[in-house]
Amino acid sequence: MPALPGAPRLDEISRKWLALAERRLAYFAELYRSGRWQRYYTRERFTVLMRDVIGAVKTWKRLAAQAPPPAAGKNDLRPAA
Repeated sequence: MPALPGAPRLDEISRKWLALAERRLAYFAELYRSGRWQRYYTRERFTVLMRDVIGAVKTWKRLAAQAPPPAAGKNDLRPAA
């Protein structure tokens, strides 16, 4: 069943969430490299958060891979008759 006009496509949504999760992972990696994490978190808390962030990236990668590839542009459609 084709998506309704104006309805969000699940493949687009999963790719956007993946991009967000990857940005969050990059932020936490930078916190670790710079040592700034010590100002905000204990070692145990930061470890738990980092595992959660890595898990989220893995989950969204799996979901984005299951999504169908983006459809061809609307200009690629041909008239029926």
